[in-house]
Amino acid sequence: MGKDVIIACDFDSAEKTFAFLDKFTGRKPFVKIGMELYYAEGPSIVKEIKKRGHKIFLDLKLHDIPNTVKKSMAVLSRLDVDMTNLHAAGTCRMMQAAIEGLTRPDGTRPMLIAVTQLTSTDQESMENDLLIKQPIADVVMHYAHNAKTAGLDGVVCSPLEAGKVHETCGNGFVTVTPGVRFADGDVGDQKRVMTPAEAKKIGSDYIVVGRPITAADDPVAAYERCVNEFCD
Repeated sequence: MGKDVIIACDFDSAEKTFAFLDKFTGRKPFVKIGMELYYAEGPSIVKEIKKRGHKIFLDLKLHDIPNTVKKSMAVLSRLDVDMTNLHAAGTCRMMQAAIEGLTRPDGTRPMLIAVTQLTSTDQESMENDLLIKQPIADVVMHYAHNAKTAGLDGVVCSPLEAGKVHETCGNGFVTVTPGVRFADGDVGDQKRVMTPAEAKKIGSDYIVVGRPITAADDPVAAYERCVNEFCD
């Protein structure tokens, strides 16, 4: 499994998204379409970006009753994305239903990963807001184990947890890690962060990078810097 950098296209319109993607005249980066862009533009933005030759991680983080998630995943499977996700907190039954819905009649499906704990969550907020008293590292590993048991391909986790996820669930279980910043950059609202080089060393399979690329003076150069630090 090759490592890759996924750019978080957190824009609020197709116009801004395509103005950004038009800068990439060479290599077509793997892109993440999140809630903001998907809710602004709908499925058409996914189809157009796919038509342009990009791999797509559709980041909608489904979390609902199993039947609703199953039906929703069946709809998303028609968009020909490469990866999508849900919240592991929705239980094993919900994750299993998601796999059923996402699998097409010919047996193929996009990669499905689960969110363990968001990178904006720390121990204090988990205990005070969610009333989860266990150490955050233990919670992440438990959620990751549940995702693997349910048949998912991997998890979204902090790069700080990627190595432990592989120890717990095996090297073939994919780790997709946001919260990546350059050593000389601003961490923004992320609390559990790591540089691309550190994420590579600790075993992340994919890193998701947003503002350090999308807000850079030269986004293409920033992307290439990420690729060089993480993939090469």
